[in-house]
Amino acid sequence: MMTVKEVSDMSGVSIRSLHHYDRIGLLPATEVTAAGYRLYDDKALERLQMILLFKELQFPLKDIKEILDDPNFDRSKALEQQIRLLQLRKEHLEKLIDLATGIKMIGVKKMSKLSFDAFDTRKIDEYAAQAKASWGKTEAWKEYEEKSAGRSKEDDKLLGMKMMEIFSEFGQVKDQAPESEAAQSLVKRLQDYITENFYTCTDAILESLGQMYVGGGDMTANIDQVGGQGTAEFVNAAIESYILEKLS
Repeated sequence: MMTVKEVSDMSGVSIRSLHHYDRIGLLPATEVTAAGYRLYDDKALERLQMILLFKELQFPLKDIKEILDDPNFDRSKALEQQIRLLQLRKEHLEKLIDLATGIKMIGVKKMSKLSFDAFDTRKIDEYAAQAKASWGKTEAWKEYEEKSAGRSKEDDKLLGMKMMEIFSEFGQVKDQAPESEAAQSLVKRLQDYITENFYTCTDAILESLGQMYVGGGDMTANIDQVGGQGTAEFVNAAIESYILEKLS
């Protein structure tokens, strides 16, 4: 059995996140000692691996819980999809490395479509979307499919850019307290934007999204890129304050 600190050190998942996973039933502790310490066995660690794999496909925590709790969950299928996604990302990175190395050695050649092929992530995006769709049993995902029906890739790209603009505005106020009026107004705007364009963003889903924003990987990096270092953490803190205020 491992303590929550040992699991955090081994997995890279923060103690705070592990406590949250336990609280929402996503990753319950195997045992809680008389002193209140959470302990985890190998089965729990295997479940944590699955949680992290689905987070790479950008599933909200609530949906991950529903998938893993489904008696028909296919672990082998999930692993095959993740392996393929990682292979695609590896190929993408290798192309970028080759491009950067070439520019360093011989300089920039005449610009053409080939000059930008290394930046094309459509193959990765399409595969991730297909993999995610194969697990689309949740109500939120079904609603997303309904709202996205008929939208073009350009439409989806524009929606994504507008959402990143909201995160950029979070970055502009991250020197204020998470419970400040400016931050709370942006949380409400984010929640409404998701509901309008993707799926009904309940407070529970919003809380799960906040945890995903600080979970590391591309999502955290992208938010910090548009808003500055620490923006993802600030967004999550602002969301937590927003939900606590509604519960009080």
